[in-house]
Amino acid sequence: MATGSPLLVDCEDVAWFRDQPEAVRGAAAALGRRIGLGDQRTAELALAVAELATNMTKHAVDASVVLRVLRNQTVAGVEVLALDGGPGMADVPAALRDGMSTAGTLGIGLGAVGRLADSFDIHSQPGTGTVHLARFWPRPVHPSVVGEPVVGGITRPISGEQVCGDAWAVRPDTGTPSPTSHEETPRPHRPSPAAPDWAALTGTRSSSERTRTAFPSTDLPPRSGTSTRSIPVRAAVPGAGQGVLVMSCDGLGHGPMAAVAAQAAVQAFRTGSARTPEQAMEQVHRALRGTRGAAVAVARLEPDGRVLFCGVGNISAALVTPTARTSLLSHPGIVGHQMRQLRTYEHRLSAHGILVMHSDGLSERWKAADVAGLLPHPPAVIAAGLLRHAGTRRDDASAVIAKAAW
Repeated sequence: MATGSPLLVDCEDVAWFRDQPEAVRGAAAALGRRIGLGDQRTAELALAVAELATNMTKHAVDASVVLRVLRNQTVAGVEVLALDGGPGMADVPAALRDGMSTAGTLGIGLGAVGRLADSFDIHSQPGTGTVHLARFWPRPVHPSVVGEPVVGGITRPISGEQVCGDAWAVRPDTGTPSPTSHEETPRPHRPSPAAPDWAALTGTRSSSERTRTAFPSTDLPPRSGTSTRSIPVRAAVPGAGQGVLVMSCDGLGHGPMAAVAAQAAVQAFRTGSARTPEQAMEQVHRALRGTRGAAVAVARLEPDGRVLFCGVGNISAALVTPTARTSLLSHPGIVGHQMRQLRTYEHRLSAHGILVMHSDGLSERWKAADVAGLLPHPPAVIAAGLLRHAGTRRDDASAVIAKAAW
């Protein structure tokens, strides 16, 4: 893989809209004004959102539009994700050409969106559906956000809720040692007598039973083309060059209290000085005391392709290529309440692979073939496509994707 500084952005203020073209247009305009896009850029954002929403209302089923803020330390912009359950487009380049229409209109919508947006991407598959991504930054575009982020994700609250108890976050390794040296073996945690029991809450097996199995934390048998072998690392050492730390968090339950736990985890992760997944997990664990707790997984991606992974609770994680899915091992527990000896596992991510982490708001029964066509696309598009394919509406849901090369 190439070395250098990966493009990373924080994601905030997520709002979902279904069958509400006028509402999503107004929300986009308000969001653009609030973050300082400027009058002209805000008008262009609102026009693009209106085109996407109207197009989906006319042509798609089970369609949603997601608005959210992307930011780094210098600048903020708006990202629009539009996803639907079909019918999909057989010829995307043709659909982007001005004048192409299947509904008797001028057919300039998608082409206009592509011209207005700073970043634009479409994945569509007949019979499955379409994911659109459009990103809008203030003009002139700041050099710090030119390119495609190497990590992207998506969150969706359970039906009937406005806030989501799932969250994800990403940050670069600053190279500053954390208070706990990476030479140390993390100390085991003694669970509080009043701490909730993970097995009782989720119906999973006990810690001793789970440790004896070779299967990942989902308790499902291995699939064809799926490897479950993990290499434990007693003292994980950050590699040379700038690494990337990625966290996926599922606050226990759903609703406002789960969201409080998830946001506390994000804040601790973003502001912490940890360099390894175990150190990050320790810092998040301390931050979640006093909340209902969460399932958390943290991975560190190295420029040389190494992946260090540490997971507690039912966050599912896997390394995925077009032909294989390798599951990563998590251990039972509730971060913030009951967390035993932490273990980091080392894997290697191929140059054309991705790291996937998702909450139990997505079914575990997806295969590498289900996302193979998405792999050339940006991480946010892959996450949205996986959510559309495997997501349920019985719980908060989230997926985060990291690409290998930067």
